[in-house]
Amino acid sequence: MDKKKLMLLLGALVVAIGTAMAAKSMLSGASAPQAEAAQQVPTGPKVLVAQRALPVGTIITADSISFQLWPKEMVQDAYFIDGEADMNKLLGTVVRYPVTAGQPVTQGALVAPGDRGFLAAALGPGMRAITISASQKTGVAGFIFPGDHVDLMLTQTVKATDGGESMKTAETILRNLRILATDQSTESETSEGKTVVRAFRTVTLEVTPKIAEKIAVAQTLGTLSLALRSIADNQAELDQAIASGAIKVPAGATKEQEDKLLSQAINRPIESGTTFATGGDVSRFQRKSMPSQQSAANQVVKSVTNAIASFAGAAGGTPGASMPRPAAPVGPVVRVTRGKSTTEEPVGNR
Repeated sequence: MDKKKLMLLLGALVVAIGTAMAAKSMLSGASAPQAEAAQQVPTGPKVLVAQRALPVGTIITADSISFQLWPKEMVQDAYFIDGEADMNKLLGTVVRYPVTAGQPVTQGALVAPGDRGFLAAALGPGMRAITISASQKTGVAGFIFPGDHVDLMLTQTVKATDGGESMKTAETILRNLRILATDQSTESETSEGKTVVRAFRTVTLEVTPKIAEKIAVAQTLGTLSLALRSIADNQAELDQAIASGAIKVPAGATKEQEDKLLSQAINRPIESGTTFATGGDVSRFQRKSMPSQQSAANQVVKSVTNAIASFAGAAGGTPGASMPRPAAPVGPVVRVTRGKSTTEEPVGNR
């Protein structure tokens, strides 16, 4: 290669390197303003925003809201402004209107205990509030506060149908009912950092419409008493329901959706699995008021006889015409039915 061609090649190489460096410098200079624009933050005041979606009825806690910088030109009078609003007073309020995550919380979206509409906002979807009478004896001596869960017991005297003595009974008719209010207070009263225990005359419960009907009838049958539930009971029953498949968490559900589903399950009233006790279970002197087995057997025989007679009448015959009146059983008997004829055969006579 001659000297002239070598010089041209070197010159082209220098020009190419210079062009590349100039292009790189231009590109880096153009991206600098974009980086500055991306790093800009609002210079306005801090407003209260939702950290997660807050559906209607959500009770505000410290981790559900926080103050965040907001553009000054977008701040509205209904927003809670840092330095003007007291966060401690907002805790325990209830969401009246749904708020999406990251959206400012307006003053009209929250309702405080004691305000109009608070109880209706605190109710879960499809739930009702019903009030019952209470005393120190039936209300756990005042150691029940809004937010606690209780079982409801009915104590009554059952009259005997065969002329015997009446029977004393106590029955747990409902379980896991959430306390909404005691008297007209929806929050616990504190003094010097300690919860004040006070007597109350009424208790408001969160129930389903069907359970509300049952409680209304139960108040006319006897005395209603409250039994305070342990916090551990709810978690144990929830774990059991999940293990048995009674509660199913959808596949792919978010942590928020899962927590909401489990919270609804924990707060749901329970009608099944109730228990009862009678006077005979408590005292041996009350056992004579228990219906005897012979009396119960007589009632079964009478019911079966009436059913057979009704069936015979419906088949075209005269009700009870071909049915002999059963003699009063003296001992254990076996009823033998042949066609429309039924006889009683004492056991042990043959």
